[in-house]
Amino acid sequence: MLLSLIIFLPIFYGLIIWLLPEKATRVTAMTLSGFHFVFSLLILIKFDSATPALQLVEQVPWVPTFGISYFVGVDGISLWLVLLTTFLTPVTILGSWTAIENKVKGFHVAMFALEATMIGTFLAMDAVLFYVFFEASLIPMYFMIGIWGGPRKIYATVKFFIYTMFGSLFMLMALIALMFMTRDMLGGQMSASLLDFYKLDIPFVGGDFLNTQTLLFFAFALAFAIKVPMVPFHTWLPDAHVEAPTPGSVILAGVMLKMGTYGFMRFAMPLFPEAVQYWSWLFMFLAVFGIIYGALVAMVQPDIKKLVAYSSVSHMGYVILGLFAMNSYGMSGGLYQMLNHGISTGALFLMVGMVYEKTHSREISKYGGLAVVAPWYAILFLIVTMSSIAVPMTNGFIGEFLILLGGFQASYAFGVFAVSGVVLGAAYMLWMVKRVFFGAEGELVTKYKSHGLDLGLREMCVMAPLILLIFWMGIFPNHFLKFTEASVQHLLNNKNNYELTIKQDVPEKTFFAKAKSDRSVATEEN
Repeated sequence: MLLSLIIFLPIFYGLIIWLLPEKATRVTAMTLSGFHFVFSLLILIKFDSATPALQLVEQVPWVPTFGISYFVGVDGISLWLVLLTTFLTPVTILGSWTAIENKVKGFHVAMFALEATMIGTFLAMDAVLFYVFFEASLIPMYFMIGIWGGPRKIYATVKFFIYTMFGSLFMLMALIALMFMTRDMLGGQMSASLLDFYKLDIPFVGGDFLNTQTLLFFAFALAFAIKVPMVPFHTWLPDAHVEAPTPGSVILAGVMLKMGTYGFMRFAMPLFPEAVQYWSWLFMFLAVFGIIYGALVAMVQPDIKKLVAYSSVSHMGYVILGLFAMNSYGMSGGLYQMLNHGISTGALFLMVGMVYEKTHSREISKYGGLAVVAPWYAILFLIVTMSSIAVPMTNGFIGEFLILLGGFQASYAFGVFAVSGVVLGAAYMLWMVKRVFFGAEGELVTKYKSHGLDLGLREMCVMAPLILLIFWMGIFPNHFLKFTEASVQHLLNNKNNYELTIKQDVPEKTFFAKAKSDRSVATEEN
């Protein structure tokens, strides 16, 4: 029951937090979330990277009449996304130590509920179960923005909820249609298992937009494109980021956006292979357009947090480009870039929140000369910036390099335009660093420098694991890529007849059982 414990223990943690006195909330939440991350590493220890099969599977009938079951499992596509979620949760809780001042208990309950639903989304292998987790994750984030957000929090959280809920309705209709198709395939018994969905032969006619496979593909694609978000479905994201509290922005950028790109890999590509190949040019075009558009809009933002929000739109465009390049370079890079974006953009939002708590402003023009009074803050911010703009030896370089290789292999034209996004990304990030950290001392720096603008011990502890991962993933990428390679290659090599099997785990003998077996053999020989 390892995967079930990893999914549902955060709910139990939330109940503990709710019952404890207010003053013990932060320490208890940090302790429990840290323990949960360490506990989740058991998946990595038990994971067999040599096989693309589904591992650590748990399956129990839920609604047998409709073939719906509690079915969870992990493979190379979902492994690192689960660990990214459990890693960012304690980092975010420690980073929000002073950011959340009211309703502290409710905030941490929402954090743990959000963690549970996101992990469930990545591990669910039943389509209905996936949809339940996918939609349930909206509820805690809705309250996080709506209760602990900024001045326009109600507008931002309602817009976020309506946008994502709207797209998900089309996915729900497509799921129901697929369940009826399995009834015909299985002789009258419906199924919501993805393993049965993968066996369906869904009709496709190239050039005919109204054929079954294309309609179902776009129903899923709309839901996932809004979640990513892809241009032109991105307008909810900057508002949500700007109004969300710092921890909300970190989790939203670090994990929730990946639910969309994960959905493309888990559902759209294996279920609708002909439609994906036929329409891949459209998604590569939208990806490249989003890369350039997001970078240009970020360049003119007066607010640091809004600049980072639009940079997120640009960076997620690279992920979509890599996935729809439909080759090993692009898809491996896209999956790797999901992790990179969670680390680097999450770190940027944390650092913006740290300085905002002290100056109560994010307006770039009011800063200047911050590096003189906050040298450690400036050094770490610059390292994270280098990661964001894909400087070699940082994690961002590996992901973008692989994606660009895949992009050029799929389409030379799209590859050329994607490279321009790298240049623009460096331009807006470095220009922002110049205005905030160097030059004449700004009014905010003059006003608050006596209060201590540099990082404290707690803030250094928040940033330390993120900085470590930036360099670890940039220098030793194979430590991470080797766990995803088998699943990516299996998806690409079998894209027209994709099937996912379940790895049969053979229990290892314990020390005592082995000793008893050895004694039996010796007795027989005697």
